[in-house]
Amino acid sequence: MNNSITHFRKMNGLGNDFIVLDHRINGFKITDDFVRAVADRDTGIGCDQLIIMTPSKVADTRMRIWNNAGGEVESCGNATRCIADILFKETGKDTVLVDTTGGLLICTTAENDMITVDMGEPKFDWQDIPLSEEFYDTTGIELQIGPIDDPLLHTPSVVNVGNPHAIFWVEDVEGYDLARTGPLLEMHPIFPEGANISLAKVTNTEQGDHITLKVWERGAGLTRACGTGACAAAVCAARKELTDRKVTVSLPGGDLEIEWRSHDDHILMTGPVTYDFEGSLPDHFFTSAA
Repeated sequence: MNNSITHFRKMNGLGNDFIVLDHRINGFKITDDFVRAVADRDTGIGCDQLIIMTPSKVADTRMRIWNNAGGEVESCGNATRCIADILFKETGKDTVLVDTTGGLLICTTAENDMITVDMGEPKFDWQDIPLSEEFYDTTGIELQIGPIDDPLLHTPSVVNVGNPHAIFWVEDVEGYDLARTGPLLEMHPIFPEGANISLAKVTNTEQGDHITLKVWERGAGLTRACGTGACAAAVCAARKELTDRKVTVSLPGGDLEIEWRSHDDHILMTGPVTYDFEGSLPDHFFTSAA
């Protein structure tokens, strides 16, 4: 197969890692089997998500995202920064527009080689998240895991920031086995499209508000960082008046700066990008996925 369309970049945002293919000129059909073959960390290259750049009539590129389980998803904040950095280097511009299923995202260069993504406005209505039943107040819905009189986790905040999220507020994010509870909650009947599941601890200091976050990502599992998860936790914390609208979110892979801008309710996410390596996909990925 033509090397120009099988050439890949391996990139990451705070350890949330991606295989990026550029299909803006030529491409091939992406199947779930192909995604799983490439993403497998034992027999493939290994990644949390496969990212495809394709042409867009309304932006600098369209970004399509597949989680490592094979399903296509709407948004990924860390991947958006990676795609933006590719475009910055190609064009010399300091502002680019990325077209995703979750919406059009404006990306700008920031200080210290950081990148800021305008993730747009969060959606809090139960139908927009979506939930399978009506909840008037989505700052804390009736959902729990464990005994009814002594639940392990309960009353998560829910929001859509391009994809659905549920955030459980805890005193210690390491005090729960998210690898066990994450899969149960991800596909709970209350979430008809599944959901990303987070554990969040809020700390308020003189230096500013801070959230420690651990994320089970829908279709990908435990991840070192989740950009949309950080955005979701930040806006939900502000809605609950646990923090101000500017907050540092610490994930296992590092920190993101999140601002929920007051004049238009857009979420600004700022963080780094790392290039790991590049190469060409071996032919066996195509034969094994056929």
